[in-house]
Amino acid sequence: MRIRGAQASRRSMFSGIVEEMGVVESLVVNKALPLWDGTLGEGVELTVKATCALQDAYVGCSIAVNGVCLTATSFDEHKFTVGLAPETLRRTNLGALGIGSKVNLERALRADGRNSGHFVQGHVDCTGKILQKWREGDSLWVKVQVPSEYISYIVPKGFICIDGTSLTICNVDYSENSFTFMLISHTQQCVIIPSKAEGDFVNVEVDVLAKMVETSLSASTSKLQAQVDALSEKLNEALAKINKLSP
Repeated sequence: MRIRGAQASRRSMFSGIVEEMGVVESLVVNKALPLWDGTLGEGVELTVKATCALQDAYVGCSIAVNGVCLTATSFDEHKFTVGLAPETLRRTNLGALGIGSKVNLERALRADGRNSGHFVQGHVDCTGKILQKWREGDSLWVKVQVPSEYISYIVPKGFICIDGTSLTICNVDYSENSFTFMLISHTQQCVIIPSKAEGDFVNVEVDVLAKMVETSLSASTSKLQAQVDALSEKLNEALAKINKLSP
């Protein structure tokens, strides 16, 4: 998982179109991981059984697991292993996985491939809590609540990535920091979201474009405020001179 420069500088991109559901084989603490200085460190390793995700796999390739961009450290014809950094465990639901848990898997996008979802970085922003699930015909509706600092990035009919699945936001309730999305019958068969219960947590990645716009506007606003402050100071100085000249 690459979050705010915490991981390697290499960048991968995903579409949020889940290719398969893998099965967790193990989630263990490895106390003998080699570090850069020749010493050994302790870390968490996740091994997942897969089929599609192993096609064209190589050590160092990126695979999204429940929407988290992870680096394959080893693999064979049946499974692959990735390391989970402390920041990854803090930000995501991967630490709660158990043997036999199903996970959404997607290989990194090819530069010449179609993108039927949206641009997903695999940089999970937070976890969201499932508040409610209900059916409407053959569709499954899901309502999710996120921490208040992320709701401003979520807009009706915008993109959201839930456990690695590219989805369209249907409605947003800014008063309770929640939003809804809907899964058609086909999608219900391809991802892990339907198997989750109310109260469970999902990985959430908001649209990176929303964060880029916020940063750009914030910088422009800061510059504008600095100009306003400078003009105000000059105006006050001019008024002070005028007051001195007044009888």
